Amino acid sequence: MTRTWFAQDLEAVATFWRILRTDGVTLGFTSHDRDLWFDGVLHRASPGMVPSAIRKSAGFEPDSAEVRGSLTHEAISSVDLATGRFDGAQVRIGLIDWETLEREMLYAGIIGTVSEDDGAFSAELVSRKAELWRDATPRTSPACRADFCAPGCNLNPQKFSSEVRLRSIDTLANTALFDGTPDATEHAGGSLRWLDGPQAGIAMGVMGGTNTGLILDVPLSEALEPGTRALLRQGCDHTLDTCAQRFGNAVNFRGEPFLPGNDMLTRYPGPSQ
Repeated sequence: MTRTWFAQDLEAVATFWRILRTDGVTLGFTSHDRDLWFDGVLHRASPGMVPSAIRKSAGFEPDSAEVRGSLTHEAISSVDLATGRFDGAQVRIGLIDWETLEREMLYAGIIGTVSEDDGAFSAELVSRKAELWRDATPRTSPACRADFCAPGCNLNPQKFSSEVRLRSIDTLANTALFDGTPDATEHAGGSLRWLDGPQAGIAMGVMGGTNTGLILDVPLSEALEPGTRALLRQGCDHTLDTCAQRFGNAVNFRGEPFLPGNDMLTRYPGPSQ
């Protein structure tokens, strides 16, 4: 039977919220004045971080929520927020009885926009119901719509991934040079995830390459040292020629490269030759 919360004048109820970051780290917090352990996660006491408002509805429109708090806990730092460690993280918010540990989930979503002002942060949360607004029918496109080595592409990601070690970085150009000098042409549009070092777990996109290494789309930490390990995956430009000639995977190409475009549909008939 579902509990009716706040049915009495005085109850041992606190708010909890849990963050599941994309780098594999899970953080838990509670508005109670002491730490609580449940669901295999230590929820640390942080009375300053509470949901300011949660709106739920029975319709299909996305629920809304916002979380504000002070950056007083060592688990959340300005550096982590700035480097994107919390971007796209899953969030769970609920109520818990700190005596019996009976709990109920109120909200589930992901972190959207994060802002910071005078040592305090606020995060806009996007509910799971927002996924219902996505177009379930794929649109036609000349390029392949499938992510490289993802469902639809069906290539084995391990075949196109390799562990590399950092040789040097250029923070001005935001490039990283690795042992073996990976081919920038093959890895353009690919990804890199650091396995250790100050940015361990952070994924970065490969934009191209120069003589100083691969150009990445996330700022590199100056604390990165030679020998730092990373997992590097090749990229794909999503064209039929690349899919067929480089990967031999044209059978799984998810695009329509020969479909006439709007220019042909709006073309006026010309005089016969």
